[in-house]
Amino acid sequence: MTTSDSPADSVDPKLLEILVCPVTKGPLEYDAARQELISRAARLAYPIRDGIPIMLPEEARRLD
Repeated sequence: MTTSDSPADSVDPKLLEILVCPVTKGPLEYDAARQELISRAARLAYPIRDGIPIMLPEEARRLD
């Protein structure tokens, strides 16, 4: 059985280091309050559900 130091609603920092925006291939910012990964270049916010980033452009929220 494995244990994790982070709560279920957080994302592994090592995963964040390798994830990029699928549209721009640019960096992502983690928004812990909204549970989203933000791509400033694409102006999209990818949701994180149950600790899993949903990296599909059609699932992303547009940033205004």
